[in-house]
Amino acid sequence: MGLALLPVIRAPDPLPPPRLSNELVVMVRPSAAFYFTGPDGALAGLDVDLARRFAAEKKLPLRFTLADSAAQVLAAVANEEAHIGAGGLYRPLSLPRMPAPIAPAEAGTASPGTGVPDVAWTTQVASSEPVLIYNSDGYKPTNWAALDGETVAFVPDEGFAYEIQTIRIANPEVKWDALALPSVAALVSQVSDGTISYAIVGSIAASLARNIYLDFDVAFTAGGKREIAWAVPPRFNDLRKDLDAFISRLRRDGTLARLTDLYMPEPRQIQRLDAGMLRDKIRTVLPQYKPLFHDAQEKSGVEWRLLAAIAYQESQWDPAATSSTGVRGIMQITEDTARHLGLANLMDPAQNVVAAARYFRDLKAKLPSRIQEPDRTWLALAAFNIGIGHLEDARILAQQQKLNPDLWSDVKKVLPLLALPEYYQSAKLGYARGGMPVAFVDRVRGYYDVLLAHTSPHRPRLGALTATTETVPATPASAPTNTNK
Repeated sequence: MGLALLPVIRAPDPLPPPRLSNELVVMVRPSAAFYFTGPDGALAGLDVDLARRFAAEKKLPLRFTLADSAAQVLAAVANEEAHIGAGGLYRPLSLPRMPAPIAPAEAGTASPGTGVPDVAWTTQVASSEPVLIYNSDGYKPTNWAALDGETVAFVPDEGFAYEIQTIRIANPEVKWDALALPSVAALVSQVSDGTISYAIVGSIAASLARNIYLDFDVAFTAGGKREIAWAVPPRFNDLRKDLDAFISRLRRDGTLARLTDLYMPEPRQIQRLDAGMLRDKIRTVLPQYKPLFHDAQEKSGVEWRLLAAIAYQESQWDPAATSSTGVRGIMQITEDTARHLGLANLMDPAQNVVAAARYFRDLKAKLPSRIQEPDRTWLALAAFNIGIGHLEDARILAQQQKLNPDLWSDVKKVLPLLALPEYYQSAKLGYARGGMPVAFVDRVRGYYDVLLAHTSPHRPRLGALTATTETVPATPASAPTNTNK
């Protein structure tokens, strides 16, 4: 019998530089804040927005390809299978020398590693720091000495090898377990459900997960700020220089700060106990009102989970809710707004939800067309809460203070000033409790995060599977669409 010939598996041919290949290929590891599919089926994230802008400047089609891990991204970039590697990648630090390797019994399924493939790194696009998280039903340590004999889990290629090596040298009694999990979110989930007692994750991941996984918390920081950057093949030095200049320009003109605030905001003003109650009501109360939100989405175009988040903020899904200020029903609509919308019965939840959705849609339409998403949504949501006139007063005030009146991150800074005489006396509509819409928007966004994690979209569109190609930049991906009085 002759020998069977095995198929020859050859690596993909290296890519030429973008200007010669006539496209920009970005390999990315899906990651919250950096690359994900939004509720409308569109790609979103800091790296998505930055790559779109850069490709547009270079007049190149943009193609994303997906990887399962940071290690896969870096290997592909080193082999010149992609022009850029992205997805929340940490620029590596030189590892301190270890007295001994991690024993297999401690290492779990992988080891921290001592190096990364040969790639070049751009200037910083964001920063994060490692934090120790713990199951909130367990013991909260205050330092590493309190963890002698305990096991701390981590995802091996997440980028914190330097910190782990340093901690091991200083605290040899702490044990380590490197877990081959598909994402950092999976690690946070296991800490939250008590499968794991302690883990190291990035502060961005911990912040974004705080209202999704309710039974974990941050004990203390486990190292200094780390740079998140893009990886580029070393041979493509001109591309790296162009990227550095592009990122530096966006940092100077404030665009990078705005995008960072969009995808990596400060922790929401939503309490864990409140989020826990929301989770309970998602199971027990929401099912009876979900068809109403679906119907309102179809009639208004406002995403149903955003409407549900607004309704929860307003009434906790109580159709009989009535406030002392005269707002009524599940969406807490005023009598004046009801008359304007032709709403016959404020206490009918079906009418109430559809009317609120259409009202919010109309508020968005009244904003200047130049305002892009998601700022358009957040500004309309503030107008829903405080009124379009007071919002315009705040936008004028923002402009007077050399801020951008089209950005929610700037308008939210001046809204509270409308409660101060030196500001509201010159405002067209006068005094306003401007702090209320700021808190309102933050809380609705927090509730929306929870609903996105625990409910399904209505009539979802097919998202990207393995690769997508874009020929022009999209506007920053739309986060939720929101409402209020």
